[in-house]
Amino acid sequence: MLSIMMKDPVVWGSLLGLGVVIGICAYYLYLFVHNTHEDL
Repeated sequence: MLSIMMKDPVVWGSLLGLGVVIGICAYYLYLFVHNTHEDL
């Protein structure tokens, strides 16, 4: 089952999309924390 999932391009597309979304969220969270920290 796991080997079939690893060979499926749909799974890789989903993981890549999820990784991009998480990366963007982390980036904006970092910017938000960095900017609020400078204001204090």
